[in-house]
Amino acid sequence: MTKPSEKDVIGIFSSVLGIADLDDVAAIPLGKKMLVFKTDMLVGATDVPEQMTPRQAARKSVVACASDFAAKGARPMAAMISLGLPRGITRGYVEELARGFKAASQEFGVKIVGGDTNESHDLVIDCSMIGLADKIPPRSGAKPGDVVVISGLFGYPAAGLAILMNGARATGQFRKHAVDSVLEPRPRQDFAVLARFFSSSIDSSDGLATSVYEIAAQSRVDVHFDYEKVKAAGVDEFARANNLDPRSVVCFGGEEYEIVATIPKKSLPKARALAKKAGLALHEVGTVKKGSGNVYTNKSLLENRGYQHLG
Repeated sequence: MTKPSEKDVIGIFSSVLGIADLDDVAAIPLGKKMLVFKTDMLVGATDVPEQMTPRQAARKSVVACASDFAAKGARPMAAMISLGLPRGITRGYVEELARGFKAASQEFGVKIVGGDTNESHDLVIDCSMIGLADKIPPRSGAKPGDVVVISGLFGYPAAGLAILMNGARATGQFRKHAVDSVLEPRPRQDFAVLARFFSSSIDSSDGLATSVYEIAAQSRVDVHFDYEKVKAAGVDEFARANNLDPRSVVCFGGEEYEIVATIPKKSLPKARALAKKAGLALHEVGTVKKGSGNVYTNKSLLENRGYQHLG
C-alpha cells in the first residue's frame, strides 16, 4: 500500500468529515463578526533544531497560530496549550517552556487560558487559538488583474536551517538574520491591518511556491511573480558559497512566516496609503492572470514544492 503524504491525510479527513473549505483558519459567524479557530502542532523531531532552547520552542508553537491569524486579519484572544513531554524531563526544562509561553502571550496579545499535559516519546506542543475577525479573505478569491503582494522577503529561514543543521557557511548580518529567522521567527501581525483589501491570502510557512500554488489552484487562476522582487538580500551570495540553488532557498524552503496575498487594482491605492501610514513594507511582486492553477516566475513554470510532513 502507498504511504499517504500530509496533503493526502488532510484530503482523507476533509472528505470523510465533509469539510469543504480548507484554509489557514476555520471560522463561523458570530453576530456581525467571525469567530476564528486555529490549531497547530509542534513536534520536537521535525520542528525544533537542537540549537533551539525550550523557551524558543514554546514561543514558536504560538507563532504558527499567530501567523495564520495575521494572514486572515483576525485578532487572537485566547489559546489553549496541550503538551506531550518525554519521561525524565527536568523541572528546569518545563520552567523554560512556561517562560516561552508567557513571552508569546505578551508578544502576540493572546491569553493562554489552559490546556492539557501527557507523556510522549518526544516534545509535542499543540496550540489551539481563538479570536475574532470582521471578514476572512479566502485562498480562493484571487481574480485576474489582482496584484500579488507579500509582507516580507524570502530565503532567510532556509538559509538559517542550512547553517544550523548542515554547517553552511555565512557571516555578518546575513548569518544573524538567517539564524534569527529560525530560532526567533516573527509572524507579521502588523500586516493584518491590510486584510480588508485582500481578495485572497495565505500564510507562507510551508514555503513560497506551494503557498502561491494554493491560491492559484483554489482560485482557478495563474499567478506570475518576479523572483528578483521576492528574494532576501544576500541569498544569491550565500547559495553560491555553499553550492546551493538560490531559487530553492527562496521558493521551496518553508519555515517562512510571511503573508502572501492578492489585492484588486482598484483597492491598491488605499492599501498603499494604509501601509505607509502604518510603517509597513508592501511588496508588490506579481500579477494574477486567467489560467488553471499554475505559478510562473519570470515566465518559467515554477515547481509546486515546499515543506510537507510525511513527504
